[in-house]
Amino acid sequence: MKASEIRAMSNEQIEKRLNDTQQELMNLRFQYVMGQLTDTSRFKAARRDVARMLTILAEREHAKEGE
Repeated sequence: MKASEIRAMSNEQIEKRLNDTQQELMNLRFQYVMGQLTDTSRFKAARRDVARMLTILAEREHAKEGE
């Protein structure tokens, strides 16, 4: 997911998507440990998506405090 797509979302949408992505990341970890994961590159993409969403939420909080 691109940062521009995330910025177009509301805070509530981002938080819901963040929870979904974190749940997916946890499931990927379980699959990896069990030996069932075939696409290990999804780890990197999920971690980066989480980081992007957290960064954009933090930016919005800092902008709100500055006003």
